[in-house]
Amino acid sequence: MQALALKYRPKNYEELIGQESVSKSLSHALDSKRLSHAYLFSGLRGSGKTSSARIFAKALVCEHGPTSKPCEVCANCKMANESRHIDIIEMDGASHRKIDDIRDLIEQTKYAPAVARYKIFIIDEVHMLTKEAFNALLKTLEEPPEYVKFILATTDPLKLPVTVLSRTQHFRFKPIAKNMVIKHLAYILENEGIQYETPALEIIARSGSGSLRDSITLLDQAIIFSSENITQSAVASMLGLLDPSKIDEILDIVLKQDRDRAIVVIKELENYDPETIIDEMIANIKNRFLAKEPKFSLLMYERFFRILSEAKGMLFVGADSGFALAMTLFLMMEAVNLRSIDDIIESAKSLNSADTDSQNVAKSNNQKEQDSIKAVIAPLDSIKISPYDKFLSGIYDRDFDLGECFKKDIEFIKFQDNTLFVISHAKGANKELLRGASKAIMSVLKATFNQDTKIKIDPPKEENASEPTKDVSINLDKDMQNLDKLNVLISEDRGVDLKKKSSELFNELKNSNSFVKESKEESVLKELEKLFGAPKVEDN
Repeated sequence: MQALALKYRPKNYEELIGQESVSKSLSHALDSKRLSHAYLFSGLRGSGKTSSARIFAKALVCEHGPTSKPCEVCANCKMANESRHIDIIEMDGASHRKIDDIRDLIEQTKYAPAVARYKIFIIDEVHMLTKEAFNALLKTLEEPPEYVKFILATTDPLKLPVTVLSRTQHFRFKPIAKNMVIKHLAYILENEGIQYETPALEIIARSGSGSLRDSITLLDQAIIFSSENITQSAVASMLGLLDPSKIDEILDIVLKQDRDRAIVVIKELENYDPETIIDEMIANIKNRFLAKEPKFSLLMYERFFRILSEAKGMLFVGADSGFALAMTLFLMMEAVNLRSIDDIIESAKSLNSADTDSQNVAKSNNQKEQDSIKAVIAPLDSIKISPYDKFLSGIYDRDFDLGECFKKDIEFIKFQDNTLFVISHAKGANKELLRGASKAIMSVLKATFNQDTKIKIDPPKEENASEPTKDVSINLDKDMQNLDKLNVLISEDRGVDLKKKSSELFNELKNSNSFVKESKEESVLKELEKLFGAPKVEDN
């Protein structure tokens, strides 16, 4: 018995499934006799590339051709259908990939066709040829004899050299749509007289992934497995998939948020591939969405699809795929609890309408609080921080001890012309601390102001007359008292020798506090004595 994939291989372009654009273009080329010398067919496996190449070759050699509808009765058509035409040469690029094989092919192009008008070379899996083989083929591919036609087929056109692509007409075969695959599978089963369930064909078409040949091969296998009664459960069991009824049960558990039952189901799913389960769940949710099932909202569909899509990524990252599947189910349960934005807005509106009065009271209270805060903040806004305060704050941030030393021993004078003027009163350990931290001080200074800012530190001024003034004033009072005493003595006893009294008074003044320490004025008097001599006292 012949395999279904070979038995139902298309014989003309009308039977080609899912490639309307390709069949239409090639049919017009045949009918209008606008033929190229080389064609390239690329696309998914089982999408009709080799079948289209054979149909095109048969259309070229048909006795009534070239035509898009071969007669199927002439000798050339019969030999082409039986794959034994002498002028249609098929070569497998995977097994004949060396330069010697291409040399043999080029040698055959030198001879005219035996019985047909064209000699056609069909090279399947052409991307498997070596670089040297491609280079050897280029010249013949570009300018072959007028009776030679090349048809190249590949599943990976990106591996072909650009020089080959530029010498051919490129036709791209797309994956076949799922509904077309199901329709064709049903046609085959009806012709074979085999009972089937449409959901079973959907599973087969989905597993075929756009390849009609793969789907027909799975169908042939399902016929044998199910004893010519193809059911949904039988196909799922054959492919190792989870039964669709079990998928429905899982989604019901998610909606009911039955965590205990979910744990039991997770243990039952350990014998299945988690990635396959997730794919089946996505397919089930997609079918529910297209059927507009009222159990799920649009937002829930979006959440479920997002969670399942992220779960497929988790399977490649984590080693425990079973745990990833369990997390996926529990995340879907949590997604059911999430509220939509519209629901949140409605609830917010209802709360706003119920709490209008309380909000007005709160609003007035808030206004009072804001006014009081502004009253407190307003004076603070008027306070301006001086440049030295900014600098001192930076010193504190850098080193607290250094900041304390600055605050205690450094006197701020002014900040002018990008220079900070200060006076240092530091002594001892504080002076050493400031000297060792000079780099840190300059760093804070430049960070506070700018890179060109300088600091000028002056030593403290020498003690001026402001301090001794008090002592001088006190001493002058004592001197005045002594002078008063002198006047009293003079008035009492004018007969006493004034020179003796003056000497005694001078000694008394000398022993007083005004002569204990040598002041600046005394040193000046000494200098005057040196210059002009000692002062003389004249008697009256």
